Amino acid sequence: MRFTPQKPSLFGETLESLKGQIVAAGHKGFRANQVMEWLYKKRVDSWDVMTNLPKDFRAWLEENFIIYPTAPVIDKRSDDVTQKLLLELEDKSLIETVLIRAPQKGVGQEDSRKTVCVSIQVGCAFGCKFCASGLAGFRRNLLAAEVVSQLMHICRREDAHTDRAREEIASFDNIVFMGMGEPLSNYDTLLRTIRILNAKWGLNFGARRITVSTSGLAPQILKLAEEGIAVRLAISLHGATNEVRQQIMPINKKYPLEVLIPAARAFQQRHGRMLTLEFILIEDVNDSLDQARELAKIAHDLHAHVNCIPYNTVKGLQWRRPSLRRQDAFIEVLRKARVSATIRREKGHDINAACGQLRLKTEKELADV
Repeated sequence: MRFTPQKPSLFGETLESLKGQIVAAGHKGFRANQVMEWLYKKRVDSWDVMTNLPKDFRAWLEENFIIYPTAPVIDKRSDDVTQKLLLELEDKSLIETVLIRAPQKGVGQEDSRKTVCVSIQVGCAFGCKFCASGLAGFRRNLLAAEVVSQLMHICRREDAHTDRAREEIASFDNIVFMGMGEPLSNYDTLLRTIRILNAKWGLNFGARRITVSTSGLAPQILKLAEEGIAVRLAISLHGATNEVRQQIMPINKKYPLEVLIPAARAFQQRHGRMLTLEFILIEDVNDSLDQARELAKIAHDLHAHVNCIPYNTVKGLQWRRPSLRRQDAFIEVLRKARVSATIRREKGHDINAACGQLRLKTEKELADV
């Protein structure tokens, strides 16, 4: 379903596209630079505070644009320093944005390393069996403005607790497209969003600190490799053989490992940077030591880091996480094989931080009212 907003958001404009509209309306082109500074450096959410802009120009902006296309509905913070925003769109759809803090020695919690996980679709059409995002089906692609605004909500919240915004434009360290939806299925929005974030007039956020996660759309991986944007790539693998992967990831039927792995290898060779293989550990599905050994082979082939993630329980799904002993045995096989590997212990379980959980829970509650 294609969505057309009543008014476009400024967060979806590039400097060039905004300047073109401003000049066509009879205003001075340099006003575009001023508007972008108000948006990205000063983080405003009102026309009235743009005090160096003439009143007639502000009136034109208000008549033709909105600032934020998303509105916070729920802001939850967990005991393990994970924070989740549930945002409402113009069409009343709900999406999620998660801020994950990684505490570092010698610094306070608010100065810890911060990663923002953004959504790029309402729901998901790819039907991974363990994921809450697709349980309510796919509704639509997000617009670039709806993705960018997620990050700006986080910036405004972090600005209230830290002075980092005075040193850098962004108030976080990394961006990952690992929230609701498949980024490579909303390809044009993904590229436009990255270019807005990367631009000096935007968030001036380095592409090398942006990770795009995909369930395995091989042709789009190859296409992204040629875009000249130095983002990181993460493959949601979750199965080290076709037999296992196909049980939980329907996309594997269209792009099995013998198609996916060469595409990932081509991306790695084009950019020369280590890939990440995401591997959610699910009890009695993919947590066997045989799977660990096959995963080690793939990681060596792709020169990839493996990120093991114990399954985050989703109400309504039958999957369970392995025991700590089983998790440790799996990761030990990888490390003995000299694979770069980490295990990401639970983050945000108490606030339904797994992709799509809070949205699904809220939609059910609203339906019951």
